[in-house]
Amino acid sequence: MSDDQRQDHNPDGNELAASQPIAPVTVLIADDHPVVREGLRGMLAAVPGLSVVGEAGSGEEAVAMARMHRPDVVLMDLRMPGGDGVQATSGILAIAPGTRVVVLTTYETDADIVRAVEAGAAGYLLKDTARHDLVAAIRAAARGETVLAPAVAGRLVSQLRRPAAEPLSARETEVLTLVARGSTNAEIGRALYISEATVKTHLLRAFGKLGVSDRTAAVTTAIELGMLPAPGGRRP
Repeated sequence: MSDDQRQDHNPDGNELAASQPIAPVTVLIADDHPVVREGLRGMLAAVPGLSVVGEAGSGEEAVAMARMHRPDVVLMDLRMPGGDGVQATSGILAIAPGTRVVVLTTYETDADIVRAVEAGAAGYLLKDTARHDLVAAIRAAARGETVLAPAVAGRLVSQLRRPAAEPLSARETEVLTLVARGSTNAEIGRALYISEATVKTHLLRAFGKLGVSDRTAAVTTAIELGMLPAPGGRRP
């Protein structure tokens, strides 16, 4: 065959590459609920071009499995024993920087989202994500793209635009912690050995710093900003 005939036969020079099989996107599932892991595995196993290479039920196990399999994408639950999803994300990226971690959770508080993004997560999706959207997100993450659920993207943009809140004082934090536990102003005053009027003063100052106008909003915002422990006794 002449050079001209070869050029006509294969003008782009990539016929051989096109004949090579495309490696599947490898996925590791990390979730502490066996039913969720089983459901995700069954869902993804039926998708051409995706391959589930392992499952992990804790943060520590997710890091170990990522070290072993070096998956393209990890679907990471946020709240797990043995180190939460954010800690596991940091650990995975430290040992397998080519792996992309996509958080898949039911939680969408500002603090959770920001912590995950700061840890290096390539995406943040909610567990009500439709199957085709989840598959598309996995493939996009494997290509190096960032994938965010619409609701999460909106919250993240709002968080970035929000002026940084002035830190709460130690006393304001104590007062809001007791408010979060359901204490009244009178009960807070007795617990902290201050007058009820002083309690109100601390609350009003906290409201101003947080940009809110009531007790419930103050507690919620302080938790989202990491200024108060989240329900369960740990900071979000």
